[in-house]
Amino acid sequence: MIIRLARFNTYLFTLLLSSAIGCKTTEQRKQSKEASTIRLFLEVNPDASGRSGGVPIYRSNPTLVNVNRDPFLTEVDVQEAAIVDADYGFAIKIQFNRHGSLVLENTTTAYKGRRIAIQSDFTESRWLAAPIIRNRISNGVLVFTPDATREEAERIARGLNNIAREIRKRSRF
Repeated sequence: MIIRLARFNTYLFTLLLSSAIGCKTTEQRKQSKEASTIRLFLEVNPDASGRSGGVPIYRSNPTLVNVNRDPFLTEVDVQEAAIVDADYGFAIKIQFNRHGSLVLENTTTAYKGRRIAIQSDFTESRWLAAPIIRNRISNGVLVFTPDATREEAERIARGLNNIAREIRKRSRF
């Protein structure tokens, strides 16, 4: 009888240990369900066709940038997002997939001197930045300083990575 009880306790202990190790905390589960979007819009000259419009960039000192209403890259083209430290604070680094890299390279080659207006939906919808295209981006990596706190930027990157992971999972089948 003692042997059976010891074996049962061993099995019970193993079951409890494996369930404790394999489970995520509620915070981790919540973070793994977060989603963010990112949309890149090209600066264009104003016209009367209605295909472009002014958007306010930078909350503290709003600057109106006239952009095409259709984004040329979205979160579907993101492979990975990360927060990187810079001399001036932090930045968001976005690595695009093959299609996104090609589009980014073609756009930055053809439109030097224009701006890329970057908009994101995370807990709110906000215009994050409008960097000027200074040279061709051929490696598919866009790094920009967002008009956001570090916590908001981490939330954006986490949400983009969750979306990218889900898209890769779905595209396998």
